[in-house]
Amino acid sequence: MPTFKELGLSEPLVDALRHLGYERPTPIQEQAIPVLLEGRDVIGQAQTGTGKTAAFGLPMLDFVDPGDGEVQALVLTPTRELCIQVTQALRAYGERRGVRVVAVFGGAPIPSQVAQLKEGAQVVVGTVGRVMDLMGRHKLVLTSARYVVLDEADEMLDLGFLEDVETILSRCPSGRQTGLFSATMPPEIRRLAETWMYDPQTIKVKAATLTIDTVEHWYVGVGDREKPDALAQVLKAERPEQAIIFVRTKIGADRLARSVSQRGVRVKALHGDMSQGARDGVMIAFKDGRERLLVATDIAARGLDISGVTHILNYDM
Repeated sequence: MPTFKELGLSEPLVDALRHLGYERPTPIQEQAIPVLLEGRDVIGQAQTGTGKTAAFGLPMLDFVDPGDGEVQALVLTPTRELCIQVTQALRAYGERRGVRVVAVFGGAPIPSQVAQLKEGAQVVVGTVGRVMDLMGRHKLVLTSARYVVLDEADEMLDLGFLEDVETILSRCPSGRQTGLFSATMPPEIRRLAETWMYDPQTIKVKAATLTIDTVEHWYVGVGDREKPDALAQVLKAERPEQAIIFVRTKIGADRLARSVSQRGVRVKALHGDMSQGARDGVMIAFKDGRERLLVATDIAARGLDISGVTHILNYDM
């Protein structure tokens, strides 16, 4: 397996990766980084947790010119949580090159994001809706964005953002380099790639297989009324280091979080109806390990890659 230096990355990025504790590239990084460094378009079919942010982000950070204040690269994400997570990663990777990364997402004050853009940003990471909003206000200009990445493209499709994505791509230079990363490749995403990408190289990587030796599967059969009690009992008995409890609806997330908390188990909810500040606070506290238990909708939690999670509980099936 090659080193990051052997993949062709610049010394400042290699130093940053070494400082962050990255030892060897993952399969998606090993395959995608050299192709992206060549300037080619890439379709990466990979799950969350395979290292795809570094796979597209490291060549991006080598591509941009830190001395130019224009927006030279854009990453589109379907959710605010993923936007923040990608931004944090790119800032850490690009710090030693002096690359400025700005996040733009809904639920946060537009003036502060506009002010950050005015200060100069080589890379913008944004949710589709907020990027459209800022373009409409003429506060985000993409005429110099020659490196564009669509992250979790299938999720953008599920959320109905594809038409807006195409509008955003139309505002970027026609000679840009485009990366599309998606866990699945439904027909609409294939059509998007055929329309907006030039001779892309497709890279497929499976997440590391979790076998029966490393994952224990079990279920508890109870009636609806008994489910909160059963969940609280399971959490008290298992005492997970960290756990995510998945529910179907936003209302259900709040209701279950209150119910379990009343039974003596501290949990936090995460869903799309929470204010941006509340969502950020919960996500950061959970990622840092200050909160152990999270009740979340699958949309809100999609894209989160948190290594400390020991238990996943599907409350609604």
